[in-house]
Amino acid sequence: MLYDVTLRIEYVYDTPVSGGRHMVRVLPLSIGGRQRLVAGSIDVMPRPIERTNVTDFFDNPAMSILFRSVHDRLDIKMQARVHVDGQDPTPDFSPQLDGLPDDIVSYWSLDAGSPHHYVGPSPRLPHCPEIAEYASRFVTPDMTVREIAKAICAGIHKDFTYDAKATTVDTTPRESFKLKRGVCQDFTHVMIVALRSLGIPAGYVSGFLRTIPPPGKERLEGADAMHAWVRFWGGRINGWMELDPTNNIPAGTDHIVVGYGRDYSDVAPVIGILKGYGRHKTDQAVDVVPVHQFA
Repeated sequence: MLYDVTLRIEYVYDTPVSGGRHMVRVLPLSIGGRQRLVAGSIDVMPRPIERTNVTDFFDNPAMSILFRSVHDRLDIKMQARVHVDGQDPTPDFSPQLDGLPDDIVSYWSLDAGSPHHYVGPSPRLPHCPEIAEYASRFVTPDMTVREIAKAICAGIHKDFTYDAKATTVDTTPRESFKLKRGVCQDFTHVMIVALRSLGIPAGYVSGFLRTIPPPGKERLEGADAMHAWVRFWGGRINGWMELDPTNNIPAGTDHIVVGYGRDYSDVAPVIGILKGYGRHKTDQAVDVVPVHQFA
């Protein structure tokens, strides 16, 4: 599938700020055999006095921007054309849970894709006994790692309600688990904590998801949104696999990857510091449109 993706993020400050430095991660990745960024650009207003393209530890492209002048709003626009390849189904060669530690130990590298980075707690995801107990309900001795991950994914989809007003970007997994409500970030964080509690390496995927309007309805401009889902390590043979607990599906051709990390803090679209005070408002809109729609 070939997609045109547009993202607009707008910050409006109650009181003008005198400067700031931000890290922006919004461009889709190029991933061999999975996804290719054909072309992409990021436009920022006001113009930063310094703009540097970097690659972070997890091999995600990022842009560092610096402001020194006073401004009362910040507008970021990303445009990209992305080709996403279809993925053939793969057989389940993941080990049973008691065999996974041997596979992890045999991975002699600390590169960006190493499972060692994704086993223990991370900045936003401490161990949570309640989620660990929940995860244990889905496990039987004969299950493979992939079967366990799929069962937990289905369980979260069944037990949690999507509610954009129930949580914020700073809601903890423990809080969203107690509520059994939230958005894709919450479902993803809960599932990662659940998998890690069992010793299964798991991480956060930031990206875009094409949404399809109901039959007979027009697609609304800006109706899509940034999305999040889970990747987990299924051993030496299967490697990394991805599941979307919000929709209870494997990541497919409608999922466009922007970044991989341990949790949201590693792949937040915009993160940084400001010189100022007061509150700000944020608005975000995303369009993910198959290119054939323009034919």
